[in-house]
Amino acid sequence: ISIMILVTGGLGFIGAHTVVALLDKNHKVLIVDDLSNSSISVLAGIVSASGKSPVFEQFDLKNMQKTEQLFRDYTIDGIIHFAAYKAVGESTEKPLDYYENNITPLINLLLCAKEQPGQIPFIFSSSCTVYGEANTLPISENEPIKMAMSPYGNTKQIGEEIVRDATNVYANIPSISLRYFNPIGAHSSAKIGELPLGVPQNLVPFITQTAAGIRESLTVFGNDYPTHDGTCIRDYIHVEDLAQAHIAALEFIQQSNQPHFYDVFNLGTGKGQSVLDIIHAFERVSGQSLPYVIGKRRKGDVVAAYAETTKAEKMLDWKATRTIDEALYSAWKWEQQLKR
Repeated sequence: ISIMILVTGGLGFIGAHTVVALLDKNHKVLIVDDLSNSSISVLAGIVSASGKSPVFEQFDLKNMQKTEQLFRDYTIDGIIHFAAYKAVGESTEKPLDYYENNITPLINLLLCAKEQPGQIPFIFSSSCTVYGEANTLPISENEPIKMAMSPYGNTKQIGEEIVRDATNVYANIPSISLRYFNPIGAHSSAKIGELPLGVPQNLVPFITQTAAGIRESLTVFGNDYPTHDGTCIRDYIHVEDLAQAHIAALEFIQQSNQPHFYDVFNLGTGKGQSVLDIIHAFERVSGQSLPYVIGKRRKGDVVAAYAETTKAEKMLDWKATRTIDEALYSAWKWEQQLKR
């Protein structure tokens, strides 16, 4: 049976790739996006990459009347909630904007979901930022949650708590929080990819824009960290692998059919790569040489973070399979077609 999955923030980077993965598995998809941090052009990219059309509604989920209307207009069989602001630096300058935007829609969705007659699996888009500077590497799901280093990180911690508490009370909203490490890359079709508005906040779009001549040079924030080359280490995961994990989580909830089910999973590759490792890998796969300068450390950056991935592999039967080279090559292909 074809079921309808609501994907909020479905025109964002991870959202769009997950929508394509859902359409590829013949799910009906309803996207809600207010376009505050995405572009309507992504919709055409989704159709082009998948050969199918999702349903699209443009509005702000902070608007409860419109959110309630959505649940009256459509029979929603599952929710994947991406919609959120996500720039760590910006969140330190505009904390209240982040709390309002990242918490209110989540509460509105859960308030509507609990009133529905059927079971509505709920997948919450969380982040490895909830761990802060971890005590042990790789980071497992049992790692203690530290006080958040930014309002953005705190919205993810609070979000997880809200979802867990709702699930404990309402039997029809079994849920999973997915803690992403660092998603990069683009769809193999090069029809969708990371599309930052303004100056990119993330490493890979900054790399591809520098290679394309849009940025003069790349700044590496600090080279005096206690790592093999002095630069920060992260777990970079191909966005298509990440998209598949959302489907695995959704199917796990549907198949296990446990009321009040709640769990958390790390999504990463289990391997750490430094900033310089990524730069050199990009130069290798693209044949471009990248001008970069070493800058000062950035506030709030942890030294190293990479995932212990056993739990997702065992319970969700999911594993990241694409390589860092594939991810960087796909990001470069996406950047090149953007210029035309």
